[in-house]
Amino acid sequence: MKQPDFSELKALFINCTLKKSPRQSHTQGLIEVSKKIFEKEGVDVEVIRAVDYDIPYGVLPDMTEEDAEYDAWPALFEKVMNADILILGTPIWLGERSSVCTKIIERLYGMSGKQNDKGQYIFYGKVGGCIITGNEDGVKHCAMSMLYSLQHIGYSIPPQADCGWIGEVGPGPSYLDEESGAKDNEFTNRNTTFMTYNLLHLANMMKTNNGYPSYGNSRAQWDDGTRWNFENPEYR
Repeated sequence: MKQPDFSELKALFINCTLKKSPRQSHTQGLIEVSKKIFEKEGVDVEVIRAVDYDIPYGVLPDMTEEDAEYDAWPALFEKVMNADILILGTPIWLGERSSVCTKIIERLYGMSGKQNDKGQYIFYGKVGGCIITGNEDGVKHCAMSMLYSLQHIGYSIPPQADCGWIGEVGPGPSYLDEESGAKDNEFTNRNTTFMTYNLLHLANMMKTNNGYPSYGNSRAQWDDGTRWNFENPEYR
């Protein structure tokens, strides 16, 4: 089988840890596993910690239009739009994704009404996934809500688009702690690898085909009166 060429792709990780740089982030530890695969495949990769930036709460594209003195989101959004692949990373707190992760999803949602050059919603043709770490149950629960949110705003989700690691329930070693043995966990390493390549394959297909055809899904065409094969039901 011919090895695919992923060198034209760009990937962005947003680490939604609560810890500002340069504090150790266990979520960053698992992000690095996926990041190294991307790099070995020639992908342009960037990792940012959302908590390092002044990102207000809200769903306007720029919250300075409301009451914020400063909003780093518009500049960060350019990185999102330049990336073919977006991976959200989060720790688990009380069984849920971090508050920082929720804020980033809300800010992405605030941009989702914009349109691309086909009149489709702005995230059509982009691919999403998630990485989760913690010391309590909740990997699949967090992944469900994160991946649903990404697909709802227009991201495409490949098979097995999440990976994670959790230690024993309650206090104990975390991902980067040597005594956890996390780096040698077969299940986590396999899922992280599969997730990374599934994101690459789908993003490559999207890029090769210039995203989705606009037939049947263009907001601009709908607003102009195009209805394709939709017919209004008759109410009698």
